[in-house]
Amino acid sequence: MTALIFFRHFVEKLGGKVGMIPINKPTLGREEEENVIQVLRSGILTGRASEGGMVAEFEKIFARFLGVKYAVAVSSGTAALHASLLALGVGLGDEVIVPSFTFSATCNVVLHVGARPVFVDIDLDTYTMDPSEVKKALTPKTKVIIPVHLYGHPVDMKPIMELAAEKDVYVVEDAAQAHGAEYGGVKVGGIGHLGCFSFYPTKIITTGEGGMVTTNDEELAEKVKIIRNQGERGNYATALLGHNWRLTELGAAIGIAQMKKIDGFLAKRRRNAAHLTKLLSNVDELVPPLEKGWAKHAWNIYTVRLRNNEVKRDKAVSLLRKHGVGATIYYPIPVHLTPLYREKGYSKVSLPNTELASKTVFSLPVHPSMTEEDIEKVALAVKETLEALGPSP
Repeated sequence: MTALIFFRHFVEKLGGKVGMIPINKPTLGREEEENVIQVLRSGILTGRASEGGMVAEFEKIFARFLGVKYAVAVSSGTAALHASLLALGVGLGDEVIVPSFTFSATCNVVLHVGARPVFVDIDLDTYTMDPSEVKKALTPKTKVIIPVHLYGHPVDMKPIMELAAEKDVYVVEDAAQAHGAEYGGVKVGGIGHLGCFSFYPTKIITTGEGGMVTTNDEELAEKVKIIRNQGERGNYATALLGHNWRLTELGAAIGIAQMKKIDGFLAKRRRNAAHLTKLLSNVDELVPPLEKGWAKHAWNIYTVRLRNNEVKRDKAVSLLRKHGVGATIYYPIPVHLTPLYREKGYSKVSLPNTELASKTVFSLPVHPSMTEEDIEKVALAVKETLEALGPSP
């Protein structure tokens, strides 16, 4: 089985049922195959990025794309977040401000380093961290704020960076879903002290599994490089407590090919999102996704909200999937209400917007593999599904 056939088989599996328009789908082709074959023939499947090779090249390309000085490739988006907190010295007794409306990895890494996650509510327009809630949550124990650029829309970063400067705390951007998104003309991941990206197959670009830490701080970049390689500075010279979080040469080979296509991916996502918004503009029951004037959305996911109707939301998603549209609910249980965080005592916090969003949002596909006909199919399925379910009570 050639590498290209393998990739195609992988893509078909990710798409689910035959005929289903999946919520996301990696676009892989001849360029990825050729890069992977080059690595396989070299016999060097992994190694230190400082020695050159695909990983070092991928880092350079990604840093240049974001407009930052340093990019450090790691094995996953979670590893990027965890390594960032370790590089900042976050530990026992520290507090880290996080949203609860996010993937659990954002919060889990805080527990992993022994710190306390402090949950704040979101802005319902963007589903991202509300800066006014961050201000209320700051204490002398706050060491880091982790704004999550959810679904591809940036957080309102200016007030957060001002608060961080005033209180002398760090900002670690979780940009796992926001490659290429911009805040005030600056790409996210280059605004805070550190930025973290994921290259899982559902993201804007993929390396299969993989992640990246970005920064303009040379010292922090060097720490992350050491941490990803078991904390070693040179052969066996352990300087920091680290992990095996290296990205493979194979992953980087795919990433390099993907980066050559990223501008096209983003343009197609924007086109598809605009078309879908136009087609759904007369559906009164839906609250469509917004793009703030200071933002440039990456459209990793197109998320709509039903007006205060959790039961109908769940039925609608089930019907859409039966009709070949891979509608998906991210995130039906806010992190602070999951069993682990309830058990640890984090559920006793008032986050009304977070809980409303978790009960009423669902996401639709707008990935670059979709045609105009696919977008029209999605819009028609949404309209017919909501009509079939009848008006909300």
